[in-house]
Amino acid sequence: MNKKVLIKNGCVLTLDKKLGNFKQADILIEGSKIIAIQPEINLSDCEIIDASNMIIMPGLIDTHRHTWESLVRNVGSDWSLETYLGNMYFGNIGSKLRPEDAYIANLIGTLEAIDAGVTTIVDYSLIESPNHADELIRGLQDSGIRGVFAYGVPGSGGFWDHNSLDKHPEDARRVKKQYFSSNNQLITMGLAIRGPEFSAWETTEHDIQMARELDCIASMHIGIGIWGKDAKFIEKLSQAGLLGPDLNFVHANYLSENEYKLVAESGASISATPEIEMMMGHGDPATTQFIKNGGRPALGVDVVTSTGGDMFAQIKFALQATRAKMNLEMHSKGKMPGKLGLSALDVLEFATIDGARALGLENKTGTLTPGKEADLIMIRTTDLNMFPINDPIGAVVSANTSNVDSVFIGGKPVKRNGKMLNIDLEDLRKRANSSRDYIFSQNGVPTGAWPL
Repeated sequence: MNKKVLIKNGCVLTLDKKLGNFKQADILIEGSKIIAIQPEINLSDCEIIDASNMIIMPGLIDTHRHTWESLVRNVGSDWSLETYLGNMYFGNIGSKLRPEDAYIANLIGTLEAIDAGVTTIVDYSLIESPNHADELIRGLQDSGIRGVFAYGVPGSGGFWDHNSLDKHPEDARRVKKQYFSSNNQLITMGLAIRGPEFSAWETTEHDIQMARELDCIASMHIGIGIWGKDAKFIEKLSQAGLLGPDLNFVHANYLSENEYKLVAESGASISATPEIEMMMGHGDPATTQFIKNGGRPALGVDVVTSTGGDMFAQIKFALQATRAKMNLEMHSKGKMPGKLGLSALDVLEFATIDGARALGLENKTGTLTPGKEADLIMIRTTDLNMFPINDPIGAVVSANTSNVDSVFIGGKPVKRNGKMLNIDLEDLRKRANSSRDYIFSQNGVPTGAWPL
């Protein structure tokens, strides 16, 4: 029998345009699904949770994170993109992980995400062997997160050559059959392909077709810095008949106006990671140009080597970077902005329903809608940085990870009363430190990393 949970008296931001938001409402969950949302639900045969001082909203959706890098988090706070790639790939740190390191990396990375209010993540993986793939998946599964395991390529140099003819690893077919034969589960599958900027064109064509054979999204980095400037790869994908809603383009900082239109018209998605893009030298976040050309971007954290795994920060970066660019365009015309060109609600949608659409999960998550999975977070309004609440949407955009009181994924509580459930932090620390020490003991230690 499915357990019923009744969450009462919360301020509910459903982000469902038909249903609307509620100053105060109750949410009934049965099993993994939302059954009802309305101002008052009276039931006694269920667990009742008082949410009187909470804002309840859909869980945040991170559409691009290299989760394995959680083991070497914060080593790259001063790294450019070229420095990051040189230290993490091409036979360096990324290739040094053992399968057991891959497991603990994905486990602590996804637990960090859950603790911060993320209920869905794209794990853009790096895979050295089939055993690594198995352990990365196990790490995701053991965390309890909803996610897309984007099967990636090894960290060796040949796989990142723009002339490389090496096709995506065939082991992806085994993984699909063994772990992801059904899409009706918390973790589903994608392919993290190199795309035309990091492989030969023939390889890109093969890898996209492989993803379609496996019924997976294909995610790729594209339009990055001087490598992607004026490359017109989106136009080439369109001319080849390859564009479609199952393609996810990460960063996409340097596309032409026509290319942004082509992406939007095809239903393909763009995952912007604004903090890292502005820091490392990718270029301006694509949010402004994609919106202007009919698109709705999704958001991601990208690399925790250089920032925290905090989607609230990405919401703020996306909002203000986009506004800044729009405001400067007004200045160039001799005008001051009146109404700002992007709203707080817009960017909350980027981090929820637009992220779900990018992953083909909009029928499961992204809004609080009866019939969808109960992926939700509860944000305390009694914290010093939150009260008095005058605009709940503005309050959420101003919030931070410390305000996340509770997290439910598929109706299951994974964080309650500000504490993660059913994890042994001391054991996690020991295992993570041991793996970190092993990786740094190998020959891929970047200058200035701690410990030396």
